[in-house]
Amino acid sequence: MSADLVILLILIVLAAAIAVSTVVALYSRHKNKLPPKPTTGEVEAPPAEAPQAEVEPGPVEVGEPAPEPPAGTAEPEAAPEPEIPAVEEPEAPASRMARLRRRLASSNNALARGLAQLLSADRIDEDTWDDFETTLITSDLGVAPTAELVEKLRGELAVDGVSDPEKARTVLTRELTNLVGPDLDRSLNLDHPEGRPAVVLMVGVNGTGKTTTCGKLARVLVAEGRTVLLGAADTFRAAAGEQLETWGERVGVRTIRKEEGADPASVAYQAVETGINEGVDVVLVDTAGRLHTKTGLMDELGKVKRVIEKLAPVSEVLLVLDATTGQNGLIQARIFSEVVDVSGIVLSKLDGSAKGGIVVQVQRELGVPVKLIGLGEGADDLAPFEPDQFVSGLMGE
Repeated sequence: MSADLVILLILIVLAAAIAVSTVVALYSRHKNKLPPKPTTGEVEAPPAEAPQAEVEPGPVEVGEPAPEPPAGTAEPEAAPEPEIPAVEEPEAPASRMARLRRRLASSNNALARGLAQLLSADRIDEDTWDDFETTLITSDLGVAPTAELVEKLRGELAVDGVSDPEKARTVLTRELTNLVGPDLDRSLNLDHPEGRPAVVLMVGVNGTGKTTTCGKLARVLVAEGRTVLLGAADTFRAAAGEQLETWGERVGVRTIRKEEGADPASVAYQAVETGINEGVDVVLVDTAGRLHTKTGLMDELGKVKRVIEKLAPVSEVLLVLDATTGQNGLIQARIFSEVVDVSGIVLSKLDGSAKGGIVVQVQRELGVPVKLIGLGEGADDLAPFEPDQFVSGLMGE
């Protein structure tokens, strides 16, 4: 054998040895990185589930806690629960009226000022009577009621041109109460047939506080323990339905409404129909005070009333009047009463700027009683009208 062949064989053997050594070294290194096999009786832990971020975890040994998700991995957020409006507890009717009487007594309306001036005089002479009569007329008591009241007072109090202020107070309280009408039935008629709700129709021009009064009346009825449903049939005034719905949510009363411009009669019908199906005690229907169509307002109100009566009789038609409007309010009252048979009056805004004498005038004009009064913008500033309390408030008692 030649020397070249021997050298070639030696090189081949060395290369083979180096290759085998390399393979063995790589195998050992890889083997050291693998986890130890479980001993007899041990159970290999299943691989941990990957989080939503899909980051693959490393191997987990038996008894070790599962690895936490990498930093920055967001936990899945739960869907937010719908927000439920907080339901308010309306003020009880008894304390409501007492509070409103105190507010009336502290108001500075024209009638209250005239009474105070008369009762504080040391001597009631002719000039005092003239001033008092002027004050009564400017307080919207009306010319005829003013003449009656002054005549009765002068007949009982005048003695040689001198009168006793304390006696004047007693007589004045009695005569004012008589003018206001203590014998009128001022209760809300909420009688209804079996299986049908009582339906109260709220009417009045825009700006009188009609929708607000409707919401406040819902609070009064809820405070009395009645179930109520609201019908937003004023579909021609922007946001009227939303305003009424907000009032209802405050005391947990549902509102039936449709899109702006919808047929008011259809809304009223749906509200009463829903009231029948749900067995509520009272359905309050708010109506439009102005329309943006060629249809006359009064024709539309008549239609609303007729449609409602296909399902249930209308128990009350309450006309909301702004007490500050004076003679304009009386004109409105005449027009509405000719169309929808007004059964009661709500005097809103009878606060410090109002003229309390409107109570007497509007009752004489329509022949129907003032049943509710509003003395402010608070949620519970609506109360049943009570002649004795009203007059006591005006007299500052």
